[in-house]
This record gives sequence, C-alpha cells and structure tokens, in this order.
Amino acid sequence: MENFLLLIHPAIGGLATLAALWVFVDTLNVSGASEARIKNVSLICAGLIWLTYFLAGYLYVVYYAADKAIIKAGPWPFGHNFFMEVKEHVFLMLVLLATYLPIAASDRLSSSSSARKIVLWVSGLIVPTSLSMEGSGAIISLAVKIGLLFKMKGG
Repeated sequence: MENFLLLIHPAIGGLATLAALWVFVDTLNVSGASEARIKNVSLICAGLIWLTYFLAGYLYVVYYAADKAIIKAGPWPFGHNFFMEVKEHVFLMLVLLATYLPIAASDRLSSSSSARKIVLWVSGLIVPTSLSMEGSGAIISLAVKIGLLFKMKGG
C-alpha cells in the first residue's frame, strides 16, 4: 500500500500542476466560450491539490517516521532538515492558492481585466510552487535511498 501511495501522491500533484497550467494558458486567451472550462479546470486543480494534501498527510503520519530516521542517520540529513521542512510549510500556501483559484475564476474573465490578472497570478504561482514540491519530494526519496545504502555499507 505504501508504494502505491508513494506513486499516486506525486502523480496527482503532477496532474494538479498541469490543471493550473491549463487554467493559466486558457486565461491568456479567454473568451466567453472558454470561461466555463476555466472554472471547471480550476475546480479540478483545487480538488487534486486537496487530494494530494490528504494523501501526503496520511503518508506522513503513518510511514514517514521510519524514513525520517533513515534520512537523519544517513549522509543526506538535509533531505529532512531542509526539504521536508520547506515542503511541510510551503505546501499550505499551495492549498490556499488552489482553494482560491476557483473563487477567482468564477468572475467574468472575458470582460474583467482585473479578474483575469488575479487568475493568471494565482495559477501562475501554483505551477512553480507545485514543481518545487515535486522536486523536494524527489530529493527526500533520494535521501532515504542513500541513507539505506549508507546503512547497508556499515555507515
């Protein structure tokens, strides 16, 4: 189960990133016909971010203590000390941005320049923040693997 969750968690986060990018690009070329699509995709983005959040919380509470011990005992303790700590705090901003995205997208984007700018800023902030979460997760996973190798070699 843990391996499946470790696979599905970043995959859902990646889909959320793509949804935010879709909203951004669609908003750049918004028309009356695309407003409903932007609203729907922004809801999908928010839902996927929240699902990622719940999966991450479950993984953290149930499985991460063992990984944390391996990371901290290995040669890459910054995997936890920096990357997991940053991830724990920055992800909350991502949840807030994703929650706000469908609210911002509910305005008449084709006729409101200020509403368009807000949606562009919010979706535009979600994309790099999500990508940094993906990268941090990769470093954390690598820190566990390196810690296990270190332990196997008698470190």
